[in-house]
Amino acid sequence: MSTEHTSPRRVLVTGADGLIGRLLMDAWRASGFCTPVGLARKPGPYADVVADITDGEALRAAMAGIDAVVHLAAVSAVDAPWEAVRDSNLIGTYHVFNAAHRAGVRKIVFASSNHAIGTYETENVPALWDLDDGRSWDHTAEIRPDSLYGVSKVYGEALARYYVDHHGMRAVCLRIGGVRAPDDPGHPANLWRPERDREEGIRERRRRMRAVWLSERDCVQLIERALTTDKAWVLCYGISDNPRKIWDIEHARRELGYEPRDSAPAEIFPGER
Repeated sequence: MSTEHTSPRRVLVTGADGLIGRLLMDAWRASGFCTPVGLARKPGPYADVVADITDGEALRAAMAGIDAVVHLAAVSAVDAPWEAVRDSNLIGTYHVFNAAHRAGVRKIVFASSNHAIGTYETENVPALWDLDDGRSWDHTAEIRPDSLYGVSKVYGEALARYYVDHHGMRAVCLRIGGVRAPDDPGHPANLWRPERDREEGIRERRRRMRAVWLSERDCVQLIERALTTDKAWVLCYGISDNPRKIWDIEHARRELGYEPRDSAPAEIFPGER
């Protein structure tokens, strides 16, 4: 079966003023892949609609004329407290799915996270980041969240599956890796700068990033492939074609046609891998 069909015309992007939201809005405004409709809590250049995702009626109004949703809005701090996770990541995510269903929107791409199974990583580092360590987890791994944030992403995946199985929707859940803005010190373009070689803790930060990085353009491509697939349900990971992969991307290749173009550097220091 083909992995693609016609691109959606109008795509609602929740959390449009966040890092990935801005990447998508800028890319799609430039490429014409679709007409993005940005939703954010505060007015700004990425907020075509100003609304909070905990407001179900405002979300339903925002869904008018929408063909698909990319749900990014969330509290993203791994150590976020319960109250913040509850309101944005649980209640808000429910309202996004429910509003889409009530408005007749049939496709949602849900930004999940590697933290849904993050305990596998926390139990096995730092050896897990070695280039010659062959351990990797795929979409069949048992759920093992490392935080309440991770729990909230498992909840979002379960909610997506419910709407697929019982309301005829299509959903792609992407367990996204490490996306960094180009000016972020943690972006590989900055993290591997020679003048940082003597920085405290740089070895471990570089080792992890070469295992989890998802580049800006690979991130955009992955979400575009998720929007255009004709599969009713896909759960997969999103990282670039890095020299060390602790999460599987072969499933994303098979199910979505994802073809990453970028890779984090292999060398931790010159001549040392």
